Amino acid sequence: MDERALLENCRRLFEEQGRLVRLDPKRFERVVFVGDTHGDLEASERVLERFLRPKTAVVFLGDYVDRGPHSRENLQLLLRTKLEHPDRLYLLQGNHEGFHAMAFYPADFWEGLRDPEEKALYAGTLIQMPYAAALPNGVLGVHGALPDVEHLEDVESLEPGSEGWRALVWGDFQDVEGGFLGEWGGRLRFGRAHFDRQMERFGMRVLIRSHQPDAPMYLYDDRCLTIFTSHAYGPRERTVATVPLDREIQTARDLELQNL
Repeated sequence: MDERALLENCRRLFEEQGRLVRLDPKRFERVVFVGDTHGDLEASERVLERFLRPKTAVVFLGDYVDRGPHSRENLQLLLRTKLEHPDRLYLLQGNHEGFHAMAFYPADFWEGLRDPEEKALYAGTLIQMPYAAALPNGVLGVHGALPDVEHLEDVESLEPGSEGWRALVWGDFQDVEGGFLGEWGGRLRFGRAHFDRQMERFGMRVLIRSHQPDAPMYLYDDRCLTIFTSHAYGPRERTVATVPLDREIQTARDLELQNL
């Protein structure tokens, strides 16, 4: 399949599946969440080889390109695998997939696309990726933070570039008690009050995210987990989080963390 066909087929699939992914416990026994890969092709290959199995759903939390040396290869591997396993592999949108709506730096993948038509094709496909993945036992996965909406289903109608979209893909959490803490460098910052309010509104107990390298792994009484699955940030562990669907989850400490 050539590049154009790959991107056009994936765009249609993303549009059909929607912005909010709900994982069915009748189909899956566990869900594996994968943090930023950022051009780390080896990390994505290891994840797919080890975890893409019957009864297991794999959810990547965004940021497939930029920073690392193999952005195009990493992204194309994941898109091809998405078409092969559309109901077992889910690719959430990160801020580095949102170039269509908001420019940013570093953007070496996007800057390397010299052909305007090619860049538009990639941008138009990746901006259709879903925003969130919800599990029936109260676990939610997003790239960044939580939008200020009344119901989780409201993320379906959030437009790229909107404030809600920016919270989802550009949002940071700080270890403070406040709500919305303001904007810094294009990133929206939130404290515990915002986290607690939105998780209660959404009926969720544990959030799994990536995006923010300076965040503690565990926040807010261990209910907010931040993971990364790339060596693009330096010599840190590539970590994934496994959520069993047959078990009640109270905190992120109930999850199984593995290093690749």
